[in-house]
Order: sequence, then C-alpha cells, then structure tokens
Amino acid sequence: MTQTIYINGRFLTHPVTGVQRYGLELIQALDDLSSRKAEGFEHYEFIVLTPKVELPALNLSVIRIKQVGALKGHLWEQLELPVHAFRHLLLNPCNTAPLFKRKQAVTLHDAAVYAVPDTYSRLFRLWYKIMFPALGLLSQQILTCSTFSKDQLIRYCGIPSSKMRVIPHGREHVLRAAADHEVLKKHGLDKPFVLAVSSMSPNKNFGSIVKAIQHLNVENVDFVIAGGSNPKLFQEQGELPDSVKYLGYVEEEELRALYEHAACFVFPSFYEGFGFPPLEAMTCGCPVIASHTASIPEVCGEAAIYCDPYDWRDIASKIQRVLEDPDLQDQMRARGFEQSSKFSWERCAKETFAAITADPRTHEIPINNASRSETG
Repeated sequence: MTQTIYINGRFLTHPVTGVQRYGLELIQALDDLSSRKAEGFEHYEFIVLTPKVELPALNLSVIRIKQVGALKGHLWEQLELPVHAFRHLLLNPCNTAPLFKRKQAVTLHDAAVYAVPDTYSRLFRLWYKIMFPALGLLSQQILTCSTFSKDQLIRYCGIPSSKMRVIPHGREHVLRAAADHEVLKKHGLDKPFVLAVSSMSPNKNFGSIVKAIQHLNVENVDFVIAGGSNPKLFQEQGELPDSVKYLGYVEEEELRALYEHAACFVFPSFYEGFGFPPLEAMTCGCPVIASHTASIPEVCGEAAIYCDPYDWRDIASKIQRVLEDPDLQDQMRARGFEQSSKFSWERCAKETFAAITADPRTHEIPINNASRSETG
C-alpha cells in the first residue's frame, strides 16, 4: 500500500535565496529517487501542496503539484494547508509550517532571528520567535542543516535534542549551469581577482572586506563583488580603489565562471546556518577564505583558510597570503574538491526520507530504510 507524504510548497511563491534553493533541490532529488524507485521509495508518493498562484516550472517526473485553497501566504499555510494535508505526514522544508499540525517534519535552517536580530524587521522577528519554539514543541520532528544550527535551536528555542536531525545540504546545483566565461570580457576581468558575493544584510560583513581591500599591499589584482550589492553601502566606507568592480546581479552561469576563474573567494560572514557560497566556490575549484565562526568550519573542513570576521586586518592578511602563493592556491583547490564531494542533494534527500519515515515514537529508522541511514 502506498503512503502519501505532502510537501509544503509555499516557498515556491518566493524569490530563490539559500532557503528556497534547499527546498527546490530537495524536491528535485526526492523526485529522482522516487522515479528510480530507490529502496523504500516505492512505498511512498510525494505531493507538493501550494496556493493557487503562478509557480516556476519544476520539471518533475513523478512528484505531483496540487494547488489548493483560496488563501495565500501565512493564512494559507496556517489555515488551509493543514486541512488539505489532513492525517498525512507533512514535510515543511523552508522554516515555516502550520503551528498546530503534529504529524509533520520541519526544516529550521538557523536561529538567526535570535543570534543576529538586527538583520530582520521587527515584525519578522516577532513571528519567527513565536513560530520556532511552537514548532519545536508540537511537530513530530525538526531537521536542520548543521550541528551549529542544531545547538543554536536547542539553546534559543528549547527544542529537545531527541527530536532533531542534522542533514547537510548538497552542492550539485552550481554545476548544472554551464559556465558563461563571457562575464569576464563583459567586465574587463583580465587580471587575477578576489571574489566576494554580496547581499544587503549587515550579517555578511562586507564592510570588513572593503577595509581589507583598502589596506592590501598587492598590485595587478582586481576585487569583484557580485550579487545584489548596493555600491552606496560600500562607498560609505570611504574612497575605494579603482580595482574594486561591482557586477550587480549575475546569472548562475556567470557566477560559476567567476568561481572558476577567481584567485580566491572571501566569505567573512558573522553568522550562517550552513553557508552555500563557500561550498559552491569549493565545488568550482576556487580557494576559499572564510570566517572561523558559526557553521562555516563544518562546511569547509580543512579546505579553507579561516579568518577572524571581526578583524579586517586578519582578513587582509589571509587574502594577501593566498594571492602571493600560487602553490597554496593549487593545494586549496584540491582540498576544496575533496571537501565539497562530501555533500550531495541525493544524500540530503535520502537522509531526509529516512528521518521522516522513522518511527516517531523512537526515531528509529525502519529496516527497509536502514541502508539510507548509512550515508549519515
């Protein structure tokens, strides 16, 4: 007899950031495993429930998308989603879920609203600080992406450790897009360059990158900031050298090419539940300089050179060290390939499936799922 697992697809109505990337890749990997009838999957079907709005094309083989209800947003998720999921298991991949459904698993990616509250609006903080402890108390299982995030969620939300399972994300998404090397010509990147991926969040600590750039003693090197950056944010730090180039938003194909050609990638973030960018950079063969804080050492292992995000002088020192040592760059590329190979979306999907189909009373994985647990 086939059992149905519903997936909360509300995230499909949002722009794609790291959390939405996880949801998309998890569904694609579950679909692939289901279509191949991987061990245990032949006994289950997955159905994604979404509001009745326009959705991106997912190109799924066997997982169905079912648009239900008359509401949208939080009201749809809290009032209509649990009705349509009814007595079935509901998997919520992107931080939010109906508060009063017990037969569900929820992926909480971090505890940033507690640890770095200034990153979020007051209303956003209030809602998440209500929701996270409630979900931790009432839901059958809580998944998260790093041991760091697990410890943070236990600390701030009081979620029992016995309810939690750490399942790292994957990395193959960055390799699906063919590298568009024209981005180098378009922006005149004909010299070695240091790459950073920007956002508006102060948590990303790009002010320290700017200070490090201003005090580096290197010549014939460009500094590239890609992503949704606002030049005014950096200009507030003072006069910048002409070697700093803002590319703004870049397509996935362009980002892959930047990773592949950069002398190194700098990621001095203060707080990350997982941290996709350094994993993507390592996957593309780019040496990584990253913060020694939060979950980042879990992701980068021994492949990265670590810096103190609170000390721009240390960031500058680490950048200079890598730029001046081509042999070190080669060693870091090799270690990065090895480290990033430990992460895959198939593994993430298998471990998620094993976790959510385990006995909710004991969290023991059934015999027919046992082989999947060996990947953890």
